[in-house]
Amino acid sequence: MSGHGCPSDEPQSREESVSPGAPAEVQVQVEAQDRRRCSTRRRPPGGAVGQYVRLNVGGTLFQCPLHVLTRHDSLLKDMFSGKMEVFTDREGWVLLDRSGKHFGSVLQFLLEGAVVLPKNTQALNELMNEAKYYRLQGLVLLCHSTLQKERPELPRCAVPLVTSRKEEERLINSSTKPVVKLVYNRSNNKYSYTSNSDDNLLRNIELFERLSLSFSCRVLFIKNVIGDEICCWSFYGQRRKLSEVCCTSIVYSTEKKHTKVEFPEARIYEETLNALLYETVPLPDHSLLEATRRRYNHCGTHSEEEEGPGPGLALL
Repeated sequence: MSGHGCPSDEPQSREESVSPGAPAEVQVQVEAQDRRRCSTRRRPPGGAVGQYVRLNVGGTLFQCPLHVLTRHDSLLKDMFSGKMEVFTDREGWVLLDRSGKHFGSVLQFLLEGAVVLPKNTQALNELMNEAKYYRLQGLVLLCHSTLQKERPELPRCAVPLVTSRKEEERLINSSTKPVVKLVYNRSNNKYSYTSNSDDNLLRNIELFERLSLSFSCRVLFIKNVIGDEICCWSFYGQRRKLSEVCCTSIVYSTEKKHTKVEFPEARIYEETLNALLYETVPLPDHSLLEATRRRYNHCGTHSEEEEGPGPGLALL
């Protein structure tokens, strides 16, 4: 404790109250004012049943039977069974340098083997931290299991993995929702990739996963890993193709051609939001649909016999 001077021997007034969370057998006294005490180190007395221990936990005073404190294997049992030295003030209160906010719940668990847990998640975490400090494994597990039950479930969605063109057409034609399809097949390439292409391919796949988690209740997301393109997004509404964002192009160096994979994130978000216009029946105003519709070019490949630099596989 602190090295301040000891208080005088004159009696100090205290207000006594019973903690609402503590059991009836545990008497709780709260100091009327914050005051400094000098402490001494001593061995706790071995006690018979019925002997009480006076505890000062972070300024909050508790009285508890010794046999309750030593009932479970814990830090408190080590302290009050003679295995550890404890600090006391001149009046005999054992000093614990912890918050007394949840100590009543700790005592209740020691006494009854159960406790009414806080409803607030933050308070429940605080109680679990105190249980870890006092090495009360049963209380730790009780708090942890309650927190797991209260944790919201992560969103889940099922994304079909297309293995044939017929299956893809069936899914699109039977869907009552807009459809977003991602074709990715890294092996569909006869040239070497540029330095950032692999990273950009992964970014496209990660964006597809994020969008599917965010909009799975409104949009059908489809993966296609056997298509003819390396990385291409397609957007459908009311069973017809609305737009396409192809992320691959051919770039030319001095001696050879390379395949470049890009990550047009803003364009993909834009087309996804435009596709959401087609989730309602009847459709929105025709002029609005035309304003959000873009022409798209089909993804293609360049043969090695092509001469000179040409346009990419799509205009992004």
